[in-house]
Amino acid sequence: MKIAALYIIFAVIATAANLISQEAVSQAYGGSYSLYFSIFCGTLIGLVVKYCLDKKYIFQFQAQNKSKDAQAFLLYSSMGVITTLIFWGTEILFDMMYGSKFMRYLGAVLGLSIGYVVKYHLDKKYVFVQPAMAKV
Repeated sequence: MKIAALYIIFAVIATAANLISQEAVSQAYGGSYSLYFSIFCGTLIGLVVKYCLDKKYIFQFQAQNKSKDAQAFLLYSSMGVITTLIFWGTEILFDMMYGSKFMRYLGAVLGLSIGYVVKYHLDKKYVFVQPAMAKV
């Protein structure tokens, strides 16, 4: 139960980082494709925040070196492609359907929530797997 509570807290933190970043980018850039650019930037910020928190506190993963850590991050990111499509699709759908920033962000929260549940299971099975101890 402790892991589930921490995972939810970290998902909320990463979601907040994502949405705050999106809003900052939206305020700074209002040009062509600003919606997509802000979603992309928010996704990157949320990804890094969530990776750092999950790696240390959820999966207690310790990479053997920086190269292994980079490999884990790349695998973590690639597992996030499906979940990112869920998140982006929901946010964009809400934006198109309702045309308001509040509903767009509500769609983002809904999409991120669904995506994080899926992502936890993918990460547990494929990303943060400790190598088996060598038999002596």
